[in-house]
Amino acid sequence: MKTVVIGGGASGMLASVFASAYSDVILLEKNEKLGKKLYITGKGRCNLTNAAPDNEFFDNVVSNPKFLYSAIKKFNSARTMEFFENHNLKLKVERGNRVFPFSDKSSDVIKTLQRALEDNNVEVRLSERVTGWEVNGKRINAIITDKAKYPCDKVILATGGKSYPQTGSTGDGYDLAKSVGHTIVSPKPALTALDTRFAFDVNGNKRRLADLPSLEGLSLKNVRATVINRDSKKPLFSEFGEMLFTDTGVSGPIILTLSSRINRMALENLQLVIDLKPALDDKTLDARILRDFEANANKQFKNSLNELLPSSLIPFIITLSGIDSGKKINVICAKERANLALLLKNLTFTIDCLDNIDRAIVTSGGVDTKEINPKNMQSKLIENLYFAGEIIDVDALTGGFNLQIAFATAFLAGSDSENT
Repeated sequence: MKTVVIGGGASGMLASVFASAYSDVILLEKNEKLGKKLYITGKGRCNLTNAAPDNEFFDNVVSNPKFLYSAIKKFNSARTMEFFENHNLKLKVERGNRVFPFSDKSSDVIKTLQRALEDNNVEVRLSERVTGWEVNGKRINAIITDKAKYPCDKVILATGGKSYPQTGSTGDGYDLAKSVGHTIVSPKPALTALDTRFAFDVNGNKRRLADLPSLEGLSLKNVRATVINRDSKKPLFSEFGEMLFTDTGVSGPIILTLSSRINRMALENLQLVIDLKPALDDKTLDARILRDFEANANKQFKNSLNELLPSSLIPFIITLSGIDSGKKINVICAKERANLALLLKNLTFTIDCLDNIDRAIVTSGGVDTKEINPKNMQSKLIENLYFAGEIIDVDALTGGFNLQIAFATAFLAGSDSENT
């Protein structure tokens, strides 16, 4: 039996290893080396899975979690860790159940997978681009590249999504899948920054960020970011933790999570609300501001907020508060103080667009899961075509969940369907 795997990333390499148990395997990779995207994951440390219990795993899957039930049941994080440890890669578990190589080097994960390919006699062809395939009815008979033609009994498509195209994830697999009738759910950036062009002052007026004191580079900890419906003001999704301001908007851990929750929604109907003091209710915050004001009664407003806010945030808040920066604290009225507290609990921005998909950590969208058998990742349209990894319309939050999806789907796609 001859199996051709298209794509030498995380899922393609692992699928090749498992397919080699019952088949001769050729792995085709258009880059000059394997695992280019894997190399940069986890900031070069490679957060290769998450050791959370399986039920918690699904809480972190954003798109089509039910589709993954079989995959995670048969190849969960414990089995991923077991695979790598059995191939002599020492692992460690860090905060949030994140699993990393003990060396903190993603290159060691890639080397481990490469050794597994060599040990299982997988033929690897680098710098070879797939240009098409020969299809006869509901079967693919051969894979055509820019260098050769490969007859095949089984094909595993593991070409990734569209994020970080410099690593080879340029959406090539979508065209191949479409050519045999598969539906592609429109790819969207996931785990990405949000572009925000306007903030709202205490009177609800839209203020262009370009005209306000800059927040670029400001990092905030222990804040709550909430996406609300613009018209009803109903909260939709909320996250607590760290965020930062960029030259075009906002980013950081809690923003990345929110981006994956909203990337298929109409962004013009949404707003982002930042609670700068989530540990304080309205009454407690007002009392805190009053104490600060009393301690700085003879100071100007602009010099009274140093204990309350980061210095780089103060000019921005003052501008939106509508209070004259030179106004003495002892003449600020209760209404102005209440408006300031309201602003600190409800700093509101427009959500104008997602950051470019080129910079997204993962792709949301891909081959429609309705057209894939979840028990073995087999196409429902082409009997010898299988899918693995990011090309499928599944994505998850940060923490190793996306790589675990890649490994779990690769296990099913690569395994012998009759004996999986």
